[in-house]
Amino acid sequence: MVAAKHVRSLSCPDCGGLIELRGMQHTRTAVCVNCCSILDAASPSLKVLSKFDDKMRVVPLIPLGSRGRFEGAPFEAIGFQQRSIYVDGGTYSWTEYLLFNPYRGFRYLTMYNGHWNYVTPMQRLPQFKTVTGRRAVWLDGRDYRHFQHAQAATTFVMGEFPWAVRVGETANCDDYVCPPYILSSETSSGEVNWSHGVYMEGQAVYDAFGIQRQPPPKYGVFANQPSPYADKAKQSWRTFTLLLVVWAALFGWFTVFRMNKVVYEGSFRFNASELGEHSLVTPVFEVPGNRSNLEVELKTDLDNNWAYFNLALLKEDGSIGYDFGREVSYYHGYNSDGSWTEGDAKDSVVLPRVEPGKYYLRIEPEMDAEASRTAAAGMAMRYDVRVVRDVPQTWLMWLALPLLLIPPVRKSIQAGAFEGARWAESDYSSGSSDSGGSEDDD
Repeated sequence: MVAAKHVRSLSCPDCGGLIELRGMQHTRTAVCVNCCSILDAASPSLKVLSKFDDKMRVVPLIPLGSRGRFEGAPFEAIGFQQRSIYVDGGTYSWTEYLLFNPYRGFRYLTMYNGHWNYVTPMQRLPQFKTVTGRRAVWLDGRDYRHFQHAQAATTFVMGEFPWAVRVGETANCDDYVCPPYILSSETSSGEVNWSHGVYMEGQAVYDAFGIQRQPPPKYGVFANQPSPYADKAKQSWRTFTLLLVVWAALFGWFTVFRMNKVVYEGSFRFNASELGEHSLVTPVFEVPGNRSNLEVELKTDLDNNWAYFNLALLKEDGSIGYDFGREVSYYHGYNSDGSWTEGDAKDSVVLPRVEPGKYYLRIEPEMDAEASRTAAAGMAMRYDVRVVRDVPQTWLMWLALPLLLIPPVRKSIQAGAFEGARWAESDYSSGSSDSGGSEDDD
């Protein structure tokens, strides 16, 4: 706690109101909360330096004299000011609370649109550099990117300050961010002061002071506000990497460890203009292994033509039969848009869970005379048949891969949108997409 013996009570020479000075010998100016007079604290009689219109009064959310714990030590709110910048015809104002501990010195709490920062004055300077072609500074192993330059003006003051405060004083300010941290420089009368801030939630600030009411809600994205999506996006990509390893292992199992054995191959010729039976049966072939799939592949020499195959896989003893059909068509040509193709001269079908045993294929091709009218080969074709046991079925695996990508891509989009909203408020709003990297261009 700040000891009571360090509090000096005086009367305002302008209105007679009680003024309590808590900053001891550090206090240079004090502002009477009753009449808004700015007083010279170094003068025994508290000489009035200036006065501002009471209509400008701003009520602080944290009453002056309130005590809170920060960095494990008690600090007392002894000063309050409102500052404003003017950008593109608009006025943007924030508030600052001056905190004091006789052993730790001064700290600040700043608040803009519900966003708080705990700020410590710096005794050393950061190193200037460039990052992705833009101004930046380096401190304690972190790159801080330049966010904004503006001229800030003091529009309201209350309490006591260790400098000669006055309404209307201005300073050139530059902010550099590395969320949740911010470095700020203020240049006034040729003097440059640096400070280091860390983002705080409003509830944490109120809890530190023991304030029971709810803090003001947050609006927008602040310069050094930590992204709630950045870590989630990184974790989501790490999870995706692990799942991708599992996916690759399963994919390998479904491909490498399949039998994928050719159990029959044959070549045939079909001519619809010839008389006689056009159906045929293949020699009997052995389907080995356990119950598994069986793929029947058809490869033709069709050229601008169409054919249909009536197929049946029949067990030698007649106990099992599979009837199915495949249409094969291939067309190509030229038009005003260039060359084009349609269909394919080959096709295949997979029969699931076929029992092992001895089988043969019955094949009955068909060709349409009208479809074959302009084909070079007419109503004739050559075709090959191949039967493969236990082929890899990976289409479900390929379907699952984009589904695995949905969570990390979604989180990355959210993180990108958050960063876009952050940098939209900066001097680099037109190039917010450049805000993400960290490569040093020096």
